Amino acid sequence: MKNANHLIFEGAELDGKSYLMARIYDFLEMKYNKNRAILDGCHWFNTDVGIFGTEFGKPCIEKFLEILEIMPDKNVLFEKFHLSDIVYNRLHRHQEINYQAVEKKLKKLNAKIIFCTIKEDKNVLQKRIQDRLNLYPHYERMLQNPDWYIRQQEEYKKEIKKTMLPYLEIDMTEIPNKKHLEILRWINEK
Repeated sequence: MKNANHLIFEGAELDGKSYLMARIYDFLEMKYNKNRAILDGCHWFNTDVGIFGTEFGKPCIEKFLEILEIMPDKNVLFEKFHLSDIVYNRLHRHQEINYQAVEKKLKKLNAKIIFCTIKEDKNVLQKRIQDRLNLYPHYERMLQNPDWYIRQQEEYKKEIKKTMLPYLEIDMTEIPNKKHLEILRWINEK
């Protein structure tokens, strides 16, 4: 694949990243699939598996980056990455993490960020919280109030302004939507 898409979906919890990624993944996987027995047209890594904001975040991000370096000609999607670890460390551990070296490598690999946001509306957040709890009851163990998610999004907004990677901000307040078409145009896939 000449111009593989390396997309990082960043943003606060409950902002619709998974919904949006599913549409992008489906399009890229179908378009670039070369094997009917294996889904090889696009690869999706959910990197937030309880590591961000812990001592394991940075070493794991560096390993995921190694995976991307192994697959430079493949479409790869990451659900949360280094910006998430920065924000989680800031909010949960009151520590600042430096990812400049990771960003330089991501830039060489033509990585782009899809920055998902939602309007600061507590009603939207309450509905998203309920939807999340219905799908994943264990989420209750880490549940926060709507103000916390708004604060988290504010931290992401600070970090996105510092990135050296190209990014596209997508408002995911309304779901379902067709925002994936905006992304496909931005990455020259439509």
